Amino acid sequence: MLEGNRVSRISVRGFAVASATAVTTVGAVVGVASGNPQPSNQNLETTAADATLLTNIPMGQQAPVQVSSLAQQADAQAAAADTSARKAAEEDARVKAAQSAKDKRAAADAEAKKAAEAKERAEKEKREREERKKAEERASRDAARSGTASFAQQSSYTVAQVQSIARQIIPSGQFQCFSNIVQRESTWNYKAQNPSSGAYGLVQALPGTKMASAGADWRTNPATQIKWGLNYMNERYGSPCGAWSFWQANRWY
Repeated sequence: MLEGNRVSRISVRGFAVASATAVTTVGAVVGVASGNPQPSNQNLETTAADATLLTNIPMGQQAPVQVSSLAQQADAQAAAADTSARKAAEEDARVKAAQSAKDKRAAADAEAKKAAEAKERAEKEKREREERKKAEERASRDAARSGTASFAQQSSYTVAQVQSIARQIIPSGQFQCFSNIVQRESTWNYKAQNPSSGAYGLVQALPGTKMASAGADWRTNPATQIKWGLNYMNERYGSPCGAWSFWQANRWY
């Protein structure tokens, strides 16, 4: 009986070592598949040595211990996979957030550029309008200072003829404003006279003798009256259009 027991323990030890070696080999294969290095011979020996302790475990409990070791290895690998996946997701989220911020900055820069360009265009158009206005006013003043010798004196003039003379003297951008005033003051009658005030001519100068500064023929020459009227509007209101704006507000100028 003593010898029989001895043989049994040796057999059990051999089985434990073989089982432990098999388990270790399975772990090594799994490790290689997952990219982990294979265990060294020293680790195999240590595992085998540790497995001899199974000889002290009853035969019925050795299989659950081996299964538990495999399950622990699977859990460790699953945890590592989860950690890797989480890190990948975090990196992806970081990249997307950085790209989104970059896109927003680019959009904001584009809007700012468009706003700056629109402002620059508006300022340029304003400057151009002001320059045109100044040019028209200079032309108006130059026309007022120019003589009327180019217009041959006639014994009488039709409304169409008077208007034609005015178009030649008044700058094109100011003619309509000048015409609006003359139409309301004299209906283009160069001999019109206000019986109560004595205002005279196309622009109803008060008194009419003021127009003598533009020419001695102020009573009968519409060109002289137009020249004087243009000069008056320029000096008092800046231009015929300035005079027209005042007229609209006050019904006189």
